[in-house]
Amino acid sequence: MSFHPDSDLQGTIARLFVHPVKSCAGTEVREAVLTEAGLELDRAWMVVDAQGVFLSQRTLPRMALVRPRVVGQDLVLQAPGLPDLRLLAGAAEGAATVTVWKDTVPAQDMGEAAARWLGAFLGQPCRLVRFDPAHRRLSSMGWTGGLEAPNRFSDGFPVLVASEASLADLNQRLAAAGHGAVGMERFRPNVVLGGVEAFDEDRVDGVRIGTGGGQEAWLQLVKPCARCPIPDIDPATAESHPAVGDTLRSFRQDKRLDGAITFGMNAIVRQGAGQVLRVGQPIAADLRFD
Repeated sequence: MSFHPDSDLQGTIARLFVHPVKSCAGTEVREAVLTEAGLELDRAWMVVDAQGVFLSQRTLPRMALVRPRVVGQDLVLQAPGLPDLRLLAGAAEGAATVTVWKDTVPAQDMGEAAARWLGAFLGQPCRLVRFDPAHRRLSSMGWTGGLEAPNRFSDGFPVLVASEASLADLNQRLAAAGHGAVGMERFRPNVVLGGVEAFDEDRVDGVRIGTGGGQEAWLQLVKPCARCPIPDIDPATAESHPAVGDTLRSFRQDKRLDGAITFGMNAIVRQGAGQVLRVGQPIAADLRFD
């Protein structure tokens, strides 16, 4: 029997990504535990400047070349020209107060070794911090309908959903303009849907995921994801070219966000915290007509 056979859309989870350190390279995984604040350890760490303000590829494209891996609960950092740095799960060396966009939150400083390693690669003083799990940083209730939806160091919401078909549509447009195709990594999603039409994720309220044993998770899609220059940065080289942003601007300006270009949908976790999402799991959704 198919999963929610009466739903308007059916498909599968095609890909899953976790981004342990905000704005550094993501890791593609076959499965991940879903928590109320997103996939486990997604955006659990963040790089900050000397004033405790978050750093990102917007101003430091080289962050794309820092490749974090989670081994058990430890964090391993890799980057060209530097030896790997392994930070033990309990390696925090003190408390910190940091700023991510408009939010000031408590965090755990990961110590001098991490600061030296990152500073050497990024070329400026910085620190690595871990999100304080005792703190609840809430997503914008103006978009969640008043629901409390915690997230860690993400830009504002716990989960980002995109689809393979949306990327294929963009790549067709890039090819027509004489540009090369780009990978999904540029858009930094967590859950990538397969088997749906291009930009169907824009047109549904929620995505139900069959997690096995008769259980399901439910992601409510609440806000289009406005795009900054990061998708223009090649994650393999950290070099920037405006083709992606220019192409999106030609057909993806969203009135709901005052004309900002969008790709993907921000989501909150309505059901299923503690369950495991896996590539290949069935998904179902109903179209929203508004």
